[in-house]
Amino acid sequence: MADKIVMVDTSILIDLFRKTDKTNSRLVALVRQDYRYCISAITEYEIYSGATNAQHDFWQNLLSKIPVIPFDQKVVKAAIEINIDLKKKRKLIDIADLFIAATAKAHNYPIATLNRKHFERIEGLTIVE
Repeated sequence: MADKIVMVDTSILIDLFRKTDKTNSRLVALVRQDYRYCISAITEYEIYSGATNAQHDFWQNLLSKIPVIPFDQKVVKAAIEINIDLKKKRKLIDIADLFIAATAKAHNYPIATLNRKHFERIEGLTIVE
C-alpha cells in the first residue's frame, strides 16, 4: 500500500523534532502504517518561521526530503469554502490550520495532526490516526 499519501500537519513534524527517540514519533508511526507523506507550503512556512538558528540545519535536512504542496488557486477556493462553513457554525480556526486543511482537501489527502480539535471541525476532511 505504498500509494497511501497523508498530509502531515506542523504538529507532527514538531513531535518528531522534540522526541529524543525518533522511533516513538507520530511520523514514524505513519511510515510504519505504509503511508508516504507530504506537507503544505504553510507547514513549511510555520516550521522555518518558528525555528531558531540552531535548528535550521535539522529542518532544512528534513524538509528537503518531503514533497511540499503549493498554496495555489485550487487551495484558495477550498479555503474559502471551508471558511464559509466554519463561519456559519461559529467554529473558526487559526488561519494557518485553515490553509493546511484546505491544501489537504483540495488534493484529496487525509491529514495527520496532533491538533484534532481544529481539524475535526472541517467537514469532509479525513484525519488519520
